[in-house]
Amino acid sequence: MEELVDLIATDASASDVSDKIKDALMAKAATRIDTFKQNVASSVFDADAPEEEVSDEQPTEQESEE
Repeated sequence: MEELVDLIATDASASDVSDKIKDALMAKAATRIDTFKQNVASSVFDADAPEEEVSDEQPTEQESEE
């Protein structure tokens, strides 16, 4: 953040200041994503809830008559 203030104070070009702001925002966003990544992964791939098996087999005539 100090670098951004230094760029502004030294009359750096607008594109340099803009790039520095974008870099700071991206770094902050990446940090937040990393903190939530484990929670999201565990909720999506939760091993505690077993899924029911779905059979691709079609019932035979005998099974459907019973």
